[in-house]
Amino acid sequence: MNESHESPEARLRALSAELAEIDFALPGTINVAMNRCGKPNCACKADPPKLHGPYVTWTRKVEGKTVTRRLSAEQLERYRPWFENRRRLRELTGELEALSLEVAEQAEGWAPAEPGGGGDRRRR
Repeated sequence: MNESHESPEARLRALSAELAEIDFALPGTINVAMNRCGKPNCACKADPPKLHGPYVTWTRKVEGKTVTRRLSAEQLERYRPWFENRRRLRELTGELEALSLEVAEQAEGWAPAEPGGGGDRRRR
């Protein structure tokens, strides 16, 4: 439910303004890894170890298949705002969906849906 005291219309305008400010947005996950290799006398096996890396990978789904691309440190810094924009975009669309559900429930007099409650499906 909308926890603020502003009207749904005011919150919708605020969400729309925030959505309009989002720049490019890249989907997927960034992973930064430090690794050990298989060479027995490598510094990565020392105590304390000096691991190889960092290795940065960007993973996403393309047509249902996982695609992974290695990024340089420079590419990570260049595109980091785009990944942050994607996260913010998802947050904002989630808020918009929740607000829309709240307004529809109020307009129709529906009780808020309970998780696992089954809604108003008819029993057979």
